[in-house]
Amino acid sequence: MYKILCFAMNCFLLLCSFSARALRWIQTMTFAVKEINKRRDLLPQLKLGFHIRDSCDDIPVSLRASLLLVNGQPERDPRVKIEDKDKGVGRTINGTNLDCQFPTFMRTMPSDAFQIRALARLVSYFGWTWVGLIGVESDYAHFAIQLFLQESVQYGVCAAYTHFYPVSLTQYRCYVYTSNNKTENKMQGILREVRRWNITGLQWIASEAWATATLLWARFGDLLKGTLGFAIRRADVIPGLKQHLTSLKPSNIYHSAFLTEYWEETFNCRLNGSVNSHFHGISNNLERLPCKGTENLDDVYSPYSDVTQLRVSYNVYKAVYLVAHALQDMNNCKVGQGPFLDSTCADPKNFKPWQVRQIPVNFDQNGDPIAYYDLMNWQRAPDGSLHLIKVGFYDASSPAGHHLVINDSLIQWPVGKQASRSVCSDSCPPGSRITRRKGEPICCFDCVPCAEGEVSNQTGVLCSCFRCSEDTWPNKARDLCLPKTIEYLSYHELMGMLLCAASVLGACISLSILAIFFIHKDTPLVRANNMELSFLLLLFLAVCFLVSLLFIGEPSDWLCRVRYPAFGISFALCISCLLAKTAVVLVAFRSTMPGSNVMKWFGPNQQRANDLIPPSAQVIICLIWLLSGPPHANSNSDYHSAIIIIECVTGSEAGFWCVLGYIGVLACMCFLMAFLARKLPDNFNEAKFITFSMLIFFAVWMTFIPVYVSTAGKYTVAVHVFAILASAFGLVFCIFAPKCYIIIVKPEKNNKKSMMQR
Repeated sequence: MYKILCFAMNCFLLLCSFSARALRWIQTMTFAVKEINKRRDLLPQLKLGFHIRDSCDDIPVSLRASLLLVNGQPERDPRVKIEDKDKGVGRTINGTNLDCQFPTFMRTMPSDAFQIRALARLVSYFGWTWVGLIGVESDYAHFAIQLFLQESVQYGVCAAYTHFYPVSLTQYRCYVYTSNNKTENKMQGILREVRRWNITGLQWIASEAWATATLLWARFGDLLKGTLGFAIRRADVIPGLKQHLTSLKPSNIYHSAFLTEYWEETFNCRLNGSVNSHFHGISNNLERLPCKGTENLDDVYSPYSDVTQLRVSYNVYKAVYLVAHALQDMNNCKVGQGPFLDSTCADPKNFKPWQVRQIPVNFDQNGDPIAYYDLMNWQRAPDGSLHLIKVGFYDASSPAGHHLVINDSLIQWPVGKQASRSVCSDSCPPGSRITRRKGEPICCFDCVPCAEGEVSNQTGVLCSCFRCSEDTWPNKARDLCLPKTIEYLSYHELMGMLLCAASVLGACISLSILAIFFIHKDTPLVRANNMELSFLLLLFLAVCFLVSLLFIGEPSDWLCRVRYPAFGISFALCISCLLAKTAVVLVAFRSTMPGSNVMKWFGPNQQRANDLIPPSAQVIICLIWLLSGPPHANSNSDYHSAIIIIECVTGSEAGFWCVLGYIGVLACMCFLMAFLARKLPDNFNEAKFITFSMLIFFAVWMTFIPVYVSTAGKYTVAVHVFAILASAFGLVFCIFAPKCYIIIVKPEKNNKKSMMQR
């Protein structure tokens, strides 16, 4: 077809190449109109007609024709098909002119907004996050791609590139613009470039415009294998349409320029007197032989007569029937039961356009039908031909999250047996998170390990790290939160066992020495060393050894409140005994001086009092500590985040250091008195041994303080227990080992004579 357009002084010859598919759509409409007009159950009193205009697949021409149609009586055109009025079909309905204005608009073809959503969901389904977008340089393509980017961002999809191909027109005074199947032509240009650059293995995602464009397969089948695209829902069959399409004869097509051109293109012949002969200067009609008149459409293949993929044709068929049923509902309306506010009915012979919209039909508020698309896969048959296989569908009426259904097993891929990977950056593995690359799309990122205390068990652009709870900690891979390790000085570990054994051993040694002293209590050696104070000291030392057991095991509030006071009081008792023994020895030798009556103040009762008064002060300190800020159990993860240390905290730091300091004061006093008495006669004098024991005591506890402050967890407790045991063992061995040696090994020296030698 040809059309001459003139703007100012420039004329352009617009060549509208023929489209067999578009002719099938036209013929489907005429078929539906004739079918309805023959029925007795649908619009028996009305007849439908039609008016056809050629848009040439060009936007300016389409707008001009549409405006003429809706704004007034269009001019006659030789390509307009108007059926004879004597057959009851025309552009009027019982005298009503169909060229009134139509301010309302509805369509049976779904809005492309639904198709864009379907495409975004499709690429997300297969995990394609790095896609290239190609479109023609037009407002329509710009809108579609922009909408796709908006829809796909929620699935983490990014555009690797967006390219718009320009509509190239040769800038001459007159030019010819071929507009047959514009989308297919543009795709051919793109595919030619792809082949020229030897790019293979691409996964093509086709829009509805070329998802079923089978003509592309003949030249580019090797590039298009595995293409996926959404197509308009297909009807299996429209009864009688095939016969209607192939019933054309040369004798009844002269009145239609569309049919004439189709006949000449199909059979490569020239019909005498055809409309196209007026443009023989450009066409090749003169080169064709005249048609014989015996041509038969059943003998050739043409997209015009191919009814295996009834998609757009089916929508045309539905659109005609939709109008018919709307008019039928108007005709059946009963007065007082109408769909309007005053319950009135519309006159089907004289109705307003807005009244048609009140008829119950399946359109949304935008005049769009419910979107349904078939997902088509381009597959190569064994003979090399194209098979369009339905591998899924998109139904906008399905519940959210179930719009897209795909049967992966039916898909034939461009390369291999599974979907290709298309990502800018590989998904971050569990245990890491994404970090954006400045200035690049969100699909391009780097992976960094989760920070300490955080895990990640997701992959892809949604990968992010989150902190574990207070009682859990990441595993080594940082993809799982595991319960934190509970740490305290336990009886079940080696260090706890050794300390426990040492404590029990020390208590047994103290009690054994006590038993030895009790058995030999009448011997001079035992009697000469203040037997009663020795018994008390050994008993208190045994208590000191056993108190260390309170520091082993899982701490609890009551255990913490017992262990520290028990430790402080037991050592105060021991050192008080040593202090009393030293004082007695020192005073005893001083009392031998003439005129001295000091010993009357150090009788048995006074000695017991001196032994109990110092510990009483320690008891008072402990009571104040327990009342003001008592020790308690605490779960501590500050030292090591992956470990929960169950420990006894001292509560009041002042209370703890007062207890420890008071023991130090007693030890200093004991050491001072022992040092003063060190040169008294050896056989009666324990001062030298007490001095040595106090030196050991000072060495142990002076070492304990910095180590205690610098360690954490069970090691702090172990240091405390070790200090208790070391100082207690020092007292036992320094003071009682020499006496036990004489009692057991050298009993001959355990007599009064030996004791009185000096």
